[in-house]
Amino acid sequence: MYIAIEGVDTAGKSTQITQLQKSFENAVITKEPGGTPAGSMIRDIVLNTVLESQKAEFLLFLADRAEHIESVVRPNLDRLIISDRSVVSGIAYALVRGEISETAIIHMNRFATGGVYPDKVFLLQLSEKELRFRLSQKELDGIEIRGVEYLLDIQDALVKAAKLIGIELVIIDASRSIDAITKEILNNIKEAK
Repeated sequence: MYIAIEGVDTAGKSTQITQLQKSFENAVITKEPGGTPAGSMIRDIVLNTVLESQKAEFLLFLADRAEHIESVVRPNLDRLIISDRSVVSGIAYALVRGEISETAIIHMNRFATGGVYPDKVFLLQLSEKELRFRLSQKELDGIEIRGVEYLLDIQDALVKAAKLIGIELVIIDASRSIDAITKEILNNIKEAK
């Protein structure tokens, strides 16, 4: 089973993946972007460099996604794969940027993934107030610096992206306690097995 934890920055994706790892010690834990050596370099370019071309950023993410699917996901489809972000994020960010048509975004991501998508996606959703608070507590990266409204648009686009490619989406209130969120995710995984 291939699952992904989605949400805007500060929603608690990394925390939940750490929690899930305790319950699934043999799971493959990975992330997009950056789940491969090449992906790590791509992630560094996107998060720490101001690219003039939004198309270049989109294509870098597609390259990372293709490499990730081929070298991490596809060889482990017989195991539980837990990914921090997925194709859903890639589509959502591209939808919000608006430089590429929805149809092209879907087709290019299908090409990059070979049609391999998560079986289930968990979206950790934040209110505007909670997002503002969490961002105020940290140094912002190249994506976060785009602002709260941008991140809220991404959060809405994550829901749309999952629907566009037909992935089961479980929306979870990310302001709840860490343990309550983990329990909800665990229950959903166990039901799906």
